[in-house]
Amino acid sequence: MQASGPAGRDASGGGADADRWPDDAALARIEETALELARLAGERIAATLEREIVVEYKDEARGGRAPADPVSDVDRAVEALLRERIAARCPGHAVIGEERADDGASGREYVWVLDPVDGTSNYVNGFPLFASSIGVLHRGRPAAGAIWCSTGHALRPGVYHARRGGGLRFEGGALADGRPGAGVSRRLAAAPGGAPGRMRALDTRVTGSAALECAFVAAGIFQSAFFGAPGIWDVAAGVCLARAAGRVALTRAGGGWRPLERFEPPPAAIGKPAPGVRDWRQPLILGTEAEAERLRRAIRGPRWWRRLRRRLPRRP
Repeated sequence: MQASGPAGRDASGGGADADRWPDDAALARIEETALELARLAGERIAATLEREIVVEYKDEARGGRAPADPVSDVDRAVEALLRERIAARCPGHAVIGEERADDGASGREYVWVLDPVDGTSNYVNGFPLFASSIGVLHRGRPAAGAIWCSTGHALRPGVYHARRGGGLRFEGGALADGRPGAGVSRRLAAAPGGAPGRMRALDTRVTGSAALECAFVAAGIFQSAFFGAPGIWDVAAGVCLARAAGRVALTRAGGGWRPLERFEPPPAAIGKPAPGVRDWRQPLILGTEAEAERLRRAIRGPRWWRRLRRRLPRRP
């Protein structure tokens, strides 16, 4: 099978070679394209910080509770720009974006997964923790990722990026594994809803941006992160980054935890007779092997899950 590069058309084949990975040169070109697009997204977001933005709420029509799922004109404009650039650079590749419901990913060799502004509530309120996430899947498997973060380990904006088989990088440079220090006995982790139940033993933080938390796990700022029901656009890039940094990614399916190898359509989705990969939503753990195992052991029992679901925002 001849794999398509960033400027090539889809070369989806079948048979025994269907799951063969592209060569590293092709993945390097895709990583470079993702890095360029993440930088572009970050530039466009930064350029709006001192102007008025228009905000709507995707869940405003639901009765009985206050809306909590904002989308801004910047979310939509950045996603449209990224789609335009991907179409020009990577004809034949599919795109899944948070802000447009179209999919077209079925059967495609490459799928780009976009979250133009992750942490929109933070962004629209001026809380300076948000990100723009660009993941690339090869037949559903995380192949490359780039996450622009409003701030990072160096206290400045920049892009964390990686590809399968490569190491984690920040703006093109290799990255050390976490901040050096002596005597630090309590390391940080990310968890939703204030870490209910037994997770209170962990020194947890909630940033409001899943993509940023994924990047922070990869960078060693967080030792682990748990996500109860992320969208694929929240974590597709982050899983690639975490693995490139030697972290593990575990998902819960069939009543147990297993390594996440591939993003696949769920067997069923509300209002969808034929769910697609954009409907993927599964619990996810990212972290060092030791911390991922610690989290896996902490997250047990139906009572824990019921308590967690009450804390998590409702999904469409």
